[in-house]
Parts: sequence; structure tokens; C-alpha cells
Amino acid sequence: MTTTTPPSSGPSKGAKFGAAAGSFVGGVAGGFVPPINVTVNNTKNAVPGPRGGGQSQSLLPAPDFNSPAQIRNYCNTLRAAAVTLSFEVAMGAEILKAVLATVPDPEGRMGGSKIRAFKVARKMQRAADELRNAAKLAAATYAQFQQEYEGELKQHRHRARPAQQPRMTWGQQ
Repeated sequence: MTTTTPPSSGPSKGAKFGAAAGSFVGGVAGGFVPPINVTVNNTKNAVPGPRGGGQSQSLLPAPDFNSPAQIRNYCNTLRAAAVTLSFEVAMGAEILKAVLATVPDPEGRMGGSKIRAFKVARKMQRAADELRNAAKLAAATYAQFQQEYEGELKQHRHRARPAQQPRMTWGQQ
């Protein structure tokens, strides 16, 4: 026996609610609805610390620079985190500028609200630019390490035998 589901008569309840909420917020904000991302941190598995708080996690590994691999890992992790954060902060700056531009200028100047919004969001955009520069400098740090310690790196580099070339087995025909 097979069961069939009735054909859909339009958008789902979730889609209807999203459209209604979007139009309501759009009407309140003057027609502009910035995209909003919600991040939920799950701390159910956090180990309680000595003061009852959860164990904090860092974006970066511990700064143990005892091997070239640890230096490379630290620099690569810093670069990746800074790039990701720079994108998020730049997006936040654009959203902030769009939201603040909807606030009316108290003096009623033409374009005054956009000018004020630009001045405020410019600081956050600078933060995004500096995070992007931090990512570049993290990559440059490892490149400089390789350049300065080239002799030591070559001396201790693993000298594995070259891989055996596959041979033709003429007996298997």
C-alpha cells in the first residue's frame, strides 16, 4: 500500500511567516532589510572552570613554537581566522551603515543621515581592513621564518628515499 501526499497549495508555513516578517520589518525600516546571521554557541559539553564558568576556547593554537610545523600551524591559523573575521566585520560595517542611514537627521539636512552613518561605519570598516592586514602579516611571518632559517630547515628536512617507480610486470598477461 502506498501513500501519497497531497500536492502543495503554495509556500510552506515557514516561508509564509518569513515573507510576512520580512515585509513587516521592511516597512518599518524604510524598505531595506539587511541580511542577519544568528550564531548559537552550544555550551552543553563545556567543562566547568575553577570559578564555575565554561572553558574558554581560543581561535588560535597555543603559542608553542618548538618546531617549524608549530610555527607554520600558528601562522596559518592566524591568517585563516583574520581573513574570516575581516569578511564578517566588513559585512557588519555595511549593515551598520545601512541601518543607521534610516535614522532621520536631527537638523533635517539633505543626505545628513547617510553622512552620519558613513562616519560611524567607517571606523568598523577600518577594523575590517586591519584584520585583512593581520592576515597578510601572518603569512609574511612564516615566509620570513623560512627565509631567515633556510639553512636549519634544509639541514633537518626529512630525506626520504624517492618513491619507487611502478614496474611493468610482464608475467601477468
